[in-house]
Amino acid sequence: MLEDTYGHTSAVKAFELADVYGIEFDEERAARRPLKLGFIGAGGVTQSKHLPAIWRLRTTWEPVQVPAVVTLNEVDGEKISELYGCRWYADYQEMLAEEQLDGVIVATPDEFHYEHTMACLERGLHVLVEKPIARSLVHAEQMCYLASQKGLVFFTVANKRYSPPYHKAKKFITEGPVSDPALFVGKFNLGYDYVWLMEQGTIHLFDITRYLMGNVNSVYALAVNMYNRNLAGYPFDNFTIALKFASGAVGTIYTSATSLSFKPWERVEVYGNKRWLAVEDQYELILYDEEEGPAKHWRPVIPNTLLFDEEFGGFVGMIDNFLQAIRGVEKPVATGWDGYRAYELTVAAHLSVLHNETIQLPLDPALADHEVQSWLKK
Repeated sequence: MLEDTYGHTSAVKAFELADVYGIEFDEERAARRPLKLGFIGAGGVTQSKHLPAIWRLRTTWEPVQVPAVVTLNEVDGEKISELYGCRWYADYQEMLAEEQLDGVIVATPDEFHYEHTMACLERGLHVLVEKPIARSLVHAEQMCYLASQKGLVFFTVANKRYSPPYHKAKKFITEGPVSDPALFVGKFNLGYDYVWLMEQGTIHLFDITRYLMGNVNSVYALAVNMYNRNLAGYPFDNFTIALKFASGAVGTIYTSATSLSFKPWERVEVYGNKRWLAVEDQYELILYDEEEGPAKHWRPVIPNTLLFDEEFGGFVGMIDNFLQAIRGVEKPVATGWDGYRAYELTVAAHLSVLHNETIQLPLDPALADHEVQSWLKK
């Protein structure tokens, strides 16, 4: 039996809707324990990614509700309230006090991630927080420890892990044929002048680097501000970063804030023994596994493939995993500690530029915070 998540109360009605709209009834999914998620922050990412992903899940019979959102923007609040039938709050403490929620998605500006996440965890709520996890390693560590102490599910946004090309690439690495990789090469372009290159953009690639290759032991970075544009107040516009992995493999990442973002914007290569793979723009996976034979390609056929942007971009899979982790059915694919380690790589890259030396991981959170934050404020 389904609850009123979909505006009906019986499995019979569910089958009727499936017949009308061509959506096959998923009895197993519909029987899951219903959950309620709230949002703190309802800007562009919430409206274009998170909420559409949740409604895609609802379309496929996932019993999840969004009873309330928090935003200081009255226009956004009224629009979301009308579109999604949820209550709108201007004060997140008021929402937390009045709503009966299972979890919260925190999608506020970076500097508020710590405050909002800690408030939710203190109330015993599971949390999915946008990247970066925080703008401080000390704060990020405290968030992870509190979630652990309270036995709560704590995710950080790592949607690329759930994107089909990267998910399949991971399988090729763990199960073969590109097993025991020796080399990683990654590129990330971000031509938006209002976004910090490393913390808000390249951090996605740092997470994918760890997802595919494992933990990083050391970082050496070079950076320039070639065009002196002071993009988003950031002191550099181009980085190149060398990595040494715990596995013994090596890698390099290059990232640019002065490129064109989508022509193309992202490429990852992983090299094994006489076999290697590439993921182009989070869209196409290419496997090279023999000298004379053809390369093998996996990519969606658009528009004939019934695959939504929220699914291919990984947001549907990420939120589904978050819901199932809350239910105790699945383990998180991207934990708070993964968010911490991804942010730690950005801090290590900054420290390497500052000192012109290789930085060993893990970092001392308090010392690293002090050095980098003092330096970037100059």
